[in-house]
Amino acid sequence: MSDLHQHSRRQLLSWFAAVPFLPLGAMATTSLLTGCDDNSSSDTGTGVVVPPTKPVNLKNATFTAMPAPASAADIATTSVGSKLTINWDDGSKTDYQLGYKPFFLTGTEVPDGKGGKIIAGGYYDINNKPIIDKTVAGKERQFFSDSPDGTSLLSVANANVDGVQGNAVFAVVQFEYTSWAQDQKTSTYGVLPSPIAILSLDQDPKTGHLSLVKYHNVDTASAHGLWITCGASLSPWSTHLSSEEYEPDAWDQGLGGQSLATLKNYSLNVYGNETSANPYNYGHLPEVTVNPDGTGSIKKHFCLGRISHELIQVMPDNRTALMGDDYTNGGLFVFVADKEKDLSAGTLYVAKYTSPLTESTTGKIAWIKLGHATSQDIEAMVNVSKITKEDILDSVMIDPANPEYSKITLQKKTAWVKIKNQKAAAFLETHRYAASKGASMAFTKMEGTTVNAADKMAYSALANIQDSMVEGGNGYVAEHNVKFPKIVAGGILAHKLAGGQKDTDGNAINSEWMPTESSLMLHGEDIAIDALGNTAAPDKIASPDNLKFSEKLRTLFIGEDSGNHLNNFLWAYNVDTQQLIRVLSAPAGAESTGLHAVDELNGWTYIMSNFQHAGDEWNRFYKTDATGARTSGLSESFQKQLDDLINKNYNNKFSSAVGYITADPIAPSSVKK
Repeated sequence: MSDLHQHSRRQLLSWFAAVPFLPLGAMATTSLLTGCDDNSSSDTGTGVVVPPTKPVNLKNATFTAMPAPASAADIATTSVGSKLTINWDDGSKTDYQLGYKPFFLTGTEVPDGKGGKIIAGGYYDINNKPIIDKTVAGKERQFFSDSPDGTSLLSVANANVDGVQGNAVFAVVQFEYTSWAQDQKTSTYGVLPSPIAILSLDQDPKTGHLSLVKYHNVDTASAHGLWITCGASLSPWSTHLSSEEYEPDAWDQGLGGQSLATLKNYSLNVYGNETSANPYNYGHLPEVTVNPDGTGSIKKHFCLGRISHELIQVMPDNRTALMGDDYTNGGLFVFVADKEKDLSAGTLYVAKYTSPLTESTTGKIAWIKLGHATSQDIEAMVNVSKITKEDILDSVMIDPANPEYSKITLQKKTAWVKIKNQKAAAFLETHRYAASKGASMAFTKMEGTTVNAADKMAYSALANIQDSMVEGGNGYVAEHNVKFPKIVAGGILAHKLAGGQKDTDGNAINSEWMPTESSLMLHGEDIAIDALGNTAAPDKIASPDNLKFSEKLRTLFIGEDSGNHLNNFLWAYNVDTQQLIRVLSAPAGAESTGLHAVDELNGWTYIMSNFQHAGDEWNRFYKTDATGARTSGLSESFQKQLDDLINKNYNNKFSSAVGYITADPIAPSSVKK
């Protein structure tokens, strides 16, 4: 190889140094030479143009697993010991050491883009005023979240943000909840409106590095405030698709995700009174649009069903959306929009399994049409017509012995419902209505979804396989045709996608991306509690939650939300080799969240990753006898050591990180000669 070509490759590897992931597109060496693009000097001479050589293309990528962390220091922080090898089609390869870079810890001050500071993850009321934590006298402060979750990384045409020197790119980050008030006694789960923020990031065009320039809190008043936002996804048209899980039960019968008592406290924090928050305004699909200046707007779609929205995936047709339903006795829902890139109107469907879905058999799917609606029509029912729960249906917990009522099972409870307004029931009482229509409301905590477009497969995470999915379990209904052995560690379903489907009334479904069958692709393994408190095998998944698929890497990324692993992990599962590789470990007791795999953004590939509530619920990781003495699992002394480290690292457990995975070349010498 000539000296000139050697120089080109050295420049290539220099360009890769400390990248947030790496550029995986075709790369002509001339475009990477300093002398070709500017007037800086190099050993080829200033401004020298080298004749093009054949572009170097990605052949494949393989991860090298990291072991589960063993030292207290690694267990108590985000640790990344994994590696990545990129094989290029010219026979060369490049090895990388992966790492983690946070943009911020929640609760810290970050730039607001106006010359001032703002609290990362801070809470605001309906008037966009900070909500103040007054639980410790003399130390009043703004509430802020310890639970960042869904994140989308994107670009916007004509972006122009003051302070950005390179490329302006944006991350939308939502915050699910905060665990405790400042007194560490007052639970705040579900009673504060979820904040959502736009981060303006400066992308270095030479290294791909991202740095925070501006933090903008999105005003959610137009969406009535946000309710427990969890997983999220990036739409194909570059908007952030949020979520509202555990919808408040308007009937207060324990068949929804949260009680009316929780809603009243939420209303008090959002509106200053207990009555303004209407339960039917929550449990929908919010969408955030980013403006070129790093501000943004939000709208809430009322026509995708009022369910425990976790994380939806819009298919490549820009119309079909597969939805997670983080619920017990939940369903598999699909929404098909009337128009591309517009979720404001469409048709809602729910799956009915016509053959058994088991650990070893594939369940065939028929689709029940629940209804067609526009978001405007359904929101008008709630906020203009002031529809009441009694206008929609009747729901009772004792058998009325009346054939007009349908028996249903939701949240492991039996109820009977009589539908009065079918359209309102379909979109505002979706769980009750779907159950009454004979849907397979069988799943326990179906969470993140994603799509493998090349293979026309979709994936759904099951945080737990228990209760309604297990024969004899609470909520189990044989007619649902879903039956598994109990696996608390959960698993991942694969759905085959196809067109030409009809609903159960014989009407054609206008989508080429409907699931036609489901099978169990991957699952964890429950074990007896070990010395670190793990109750699931450490080298297998446990309670998968966030899912994202990289088409370029042919890899399914899996983030855990588990009390079964002391450290929750981020995994890479290659769908071709079926290798499961541990990539990242979150701090002990924390949930791995905010997963977002971006195949290409200005030529760079990124994996975003956050975590929540480090050091949460230590009692999950040990067992005691009748006297309270520990009998197995995490020892008291080691827990104390971890607790001290986590308190030091994460602001006494009040703070969590928002960030992304980095990659540094290990040896810039693996060049074909």
